[in-house]
Amino acid sequence: MATFRPEHLNPAARRQRPVVLLMLAFFALQLLIFFAFRAVRPPPAPASPSSAAAAAAAVPARRHENGSSCGGGLVYVYDLPPAFNSDLLAMCASLAPMYSLCPYLANDGLGLPASGLATTNLSSLMPPELLGSWYASDQFALEHIVHRRLLSHRCRTADPSRAAAFFVPFYAGLAVGRHLWSPNATGADRDRDCLALLSWLHARPWYRRSSGWDHFIALGRITWDFRRASDEAWGGSFLTMPGAANLTRLVIERDPWDGMDVGVPYPTGFHPRDAADVRAWQRHVLSRRRLRLFAFAGAPRSAIRGDFRALLLGECQAAGDAACAALDCAEGRCIRNNALVMELFMGARFCLQPRGDSFTRRSLFDCMVAGAVPVLFWRRSAYQQYGWYLPVGGGREEDWSVFIDRDKLRAGNLTVRGVLAAIPEPRVRRMRERVVEMIPRLVYSAADGGEKGLGDGMEDAVDVMVDGMLRRAAEQRSRWQTT
Repeated sequence: MATFRPEHLNPAARRQRPVVLLMLAFFALQLLIFFAFRAVRPPPAPASPSSAAAAAAAVPARRHENGSSCGGGLVYVYDLPPAFNSDLLAMCASLAPMYSLCPYLANDGLGLPASGLATTNLSSLMPPELLGSWYASDQFALEHIVHRRLLSHRCRTADPSRAAAFFVPFYAGLAVGRHLWSPNATGADRDRDCLALLSWLHARPWYRRSSGWDHFIALGRITWDFRRASDEAWGGSFLTMPGAANLTRLVIERDPWDGMDVGVPYPTGFHPRDAADVRAWQRHVLSRRRLRLFAFAGAPRSAIRGDFRALLLGECQAAGDAACAALDCAEGRCIRNNALVMELFMGARFCLQPRGDSFTRRSLFDCMVAGAVPVLFWRRSAYQQYGWYLPVGGGREEDWSVFIDRDKLRAGNLTVRGVLAAIPEPRVRRMRERVVEMIPRLVYSAADGGEKGLGDGMEDAVDVMVDGMLRRAAEQRSRWQTT
């Protein structure tokens, strides 16, 4: 198509008065026709389903009475064959080699109530009325937790023809994870369930309609566990399979270079039943006395040369017990008794969050739920991960976190204690208030009130997830409708 390029003005054109008069008459006639038709405009034709969805995406979403919006559309939850989810839960005793996952996957993924476990001491950390909101949750239980919440979510529809987005409740983390430590498992073993799921999904008419652009899935393990480069390498290859290319993946650690990955919070042990539970917890952690400046929970990685965790443990020891406390999480100690982690973080104003086996850690969210300010050393640990949940960009990270240059720390040009002690107390208070304000969006509620959710206009992590996916589906709709 030719493009219009304005020519340079020609002085001789000023003498062409007849042409100018004709043009003015032409434009006057057009205006008369426009206003005549406007006055007798016919009623609009009924909108087609696709145009109605586009209009819903263009109009600002109306808020539901309890906060979360369904103005962007509704979500359909597939009823998958049990081999893709419930059958995997039945294998909970053998899914991991170190311990049985059954206690941690009970109660629809929330785990056993922490108040009934002999290994916890939560009763000493909180008011008795809040004990019922705490569970022994596994950090990899996201798939089951999200599935449970979406089945009774206010934005769910049982009619796929009304859906703007489609959730695929495949427990890929459990399917792949059960083979990760098996010495005899092959690449084909780790991929078998994923290939079967994609075969099933590609036969569904709603998937074929959009080629998957409006479909999403929750992954309970980090993205790197699904990106195996070769048969001999770690993990499965689910996310590198061509059939999964258009799926949006809600994952506890995303690939910053893959736009189809969306980072979502790790599950913590706090699963509030309603907004009153959240507010009571917020008041509790904000008013708690914090005698220590900072704390660190984690095990050193002695096999890693120049282990950064060991450096932080040394920093903590050098600061002395009055300023810092550390918790050794070796051999799954912190997994089996998360109350130890909460007690540590609830006694400190800051908590150190180096990278773990990967760039992210559940400890980041334990820290913030405990009302402490996270101290980060890699931007990929939070700032480049959880854009739907954590305020980033324009310096907003400084409102709720501290970033320390790890290279300067290694070189001895600064110390953790020196950086944190230099922050004025009023600013520390404001940062802690900002962290506590963010808590509802970082936790997965145990609300069982159907459409009510937490209530009182309060959104939990799944509400944020649904709103974000509906926006994303609307943005991508034009892409697949024109192909």
